[in-house]
Amino acid sequence: MCARRGVVVTSVPLSAFRILQGAENLTLYQCNIRTAEHYFYSTCGIYTHHRRRSNPNQFAVNVACIEGVNPFELGDIPTTDGINHSSDCSQ
Repeated sequence: MCARRGVVVTSVPLSAFRILQGAENLTLYQCNIRTAEHYFYSTCGIYTHHRRRSNPNQFAVNVACIEGVNPFELGDIPTTDGINHSSDCSQ
């Protein structure tokens, strides 16, 4: 899942994160050691955010899920391959 997710994420402290609508449609996915919390919207399957294993005080948020943000208008963005990264599902 991680290597093929293909989203632009930004980090936000847990205290600054709010879900404004649709929380009842979120589904939790946890892999291996069940430390990270990966959420997706159960109606359409889009990955919305996850609580990082590498920093449990942060959420990584799919910017395409933020109203008013178009990830195609952000310009060049550094990328990782989802495998060789301290990702939440590496163990």
